[in-house]
Amino acid sequence: MQPMRRESPYPMVAVAEAQRIIAAHTPTLDTELIDALEGDGRVLAEDVFAPANLPDMPKAAVDGYALRAGDGTQLRRVLAELTAGTAHHITVEPGTAVRIMTGAPVPAGADAVIMVEQTEEVDGTMQANRVVQSGDSIHVVGQDIMQGALVLARGTTLGSAEIGLLAIIGRVRVAAYRRPVVAVLATGDEVFEPDRLPAEGGVRDSNRYALLAAARAAGCLTISLGIARDDRDVQRAAILDGLARADLLLTSGGVSMGTRDLIKPLLAELGTVHFGRVAFKPGKPTTFATMGAKAAFGLPGYPVSSLVSFEVFVRPMLRRMQGDIQPERPRVQVALAEAIRASDRPEYQRAVVAAENGRLVARTTGAQGSSRMLSLRDANALLVIAPREGSYAAGELVEAMMTGPLR
Repeated sequence: MQPMRRESPYPMVAVAEAQRIIAAHTPTLDTELIDALEGDGRVLAEDVFAPANLPDMPKAAVDGYALRAGDGTQLRRVLAELTAGTAHHITVEPGTAVRIMTGAPVPAGADAVIMVEQTEEVDGTMQANRVVQSGDSIHVVGQDIMQGALVLARGTTLGSAEIGLLAIIGRVRVAAYRRPVVAVLATGDEVFEPDRLPAEGGVRDSNRYALLAAARAAGCLTISLGIARDDRDVQRAAILDGLARADLLLTSGGVSMGTRDLIKPLLAELGTVHFGRVAFKPGKPTTFATMGAKAAFGLPGYPVSSLVSFEVFVRPMLRRMQGDIQPERPRVQVALAEAIRASDRPEYQRAVVAAENGRLVARTTGAQGSSRMLSLRDANALLVIAPREGSYAAGELVEAMMTGPLR
């Protein structure tokens, strides 16, 4: 019987080096045509240009009267009423005006629109209560979008505003990057489905479901591979199944130094392990490997470690695979609301960041243990606490990676 290994064969890499390695092995997926009007969350794979001016002709910006500014405040005969979306062949001559609704084309001869609140009309005659200037309250041709202008750049994630823009210019089909398919596998004899009562010493599987939700939130399609018990052949078959069906495989558990931690040796057998330990907390045993065009992450078994590792390493890769030009979470400087003890390696502490008195203030979510999922509840940021002797004092500035909106 061979003696059990006491030290990891994998050197410890810095967070930045791990992220560099992952980025270097991140493929951009192929593209497909999608329904632009239902493409929320998708990433554009083409530049979109305006096919025409918007507006395509001068239009009224307010409800009122289209008139000639040079007529001053003299009485004007009202020729007609124009509404948005209607064609007309009316010309405004000196001493005349046209009642007009917002969005209606400005008739020939008129060079301004006066708001209805600044006028009086009696028996078809309109009196302006103020002098207007040429161009007042008129949307000119191309004011909103000029023909040929870049409307949306490749790599843009489609949200409500972007879909609205596509609708405005008449683009109902666009090229988008394919969504990555992510397979998630839980491992361990001690792991049970959430709807089962665990055996003594067992735990319910939270990691798989949390990671599936995190992958979907990152724009991916997901496959649940279930729970693989601590058997080399069982886990090997599950890994191969995931790699065959998905672009990226995530496993949770089985990446430490125990006799039943089988994931690292299996990934090394099936492909290339690029790193097996990262100098950060929580999640030191996080592992990254590639198998040809496919990739796999071996994430820790502790629930918090698993999700924090996903945020720091996996999510940026998934966003890059989709062609996102901003794959990283935004980072800001925040003031600590209370003192924080530093660790011997960079630590990503869960926190709530809010605006207070003109600055961003961060409060941790309490005890930061790797198994305490409550530390992630309500958190909208991960504080990047650099290692040092002692503690960080209340009021000190640290970097925060924002994972949600400000509170």
